Amino acid sequence: MILYDLICDQEHRFDSWFRNSSAVARLVKAGQVACPVCGSAKVQKAIQAPRIAPARKKAKAPAKPAAASAAPPLAGAEMVQAMEKMTAAFKELRETIEKTFEHVGDKFPEEARKIHYGEAPSRGIYGDATPEQAHALTEEGINVVALPWPKKRKLS
Repeated sequence: MILYDLICDQEHRFDSWFRNSSAVARLVKAGQVACPVCGSAKVQKAIQAPRIAPARKKAKAPAKPAAASAAPPLAGAEMVQAMEKMTAAFKELRETIEKTFEHVGDKFPEEARKIHYGEAPSRGIYGDATPEQAHALTEEGINVVALPWPKKRKLS
């Protein structure tokens, strides 16, 4: 898989993974690659610098016993720390959204359309939508972002 830098006709830059250069060319030409910001299918490969791996040392490392090839003991602790950081960041994001945006529940698709088409005041909203509803909104050019939103647990 190769990571390509892409740009849409509205100059939004984004990247995506493709099997090879012919796959990206074929999918872009067929209009099957859309900008995640505006939904435009008018996308092209952006100019990108090659990613070159640093040279490896030629010195041969001493052979390790089989037990030493397992993950170092801190790998588990580091993973726990990373998960704790991600959980804290997601909690902060959720609190910001809940404080700043209006919750519209399962009326999200209808309210997003009203805002997009100028039938309701422009404001930040969040709520519930099925994957099909979110896809339909995106197809209409309405920018939506799906986030995992677990139910809050009551601790007693």
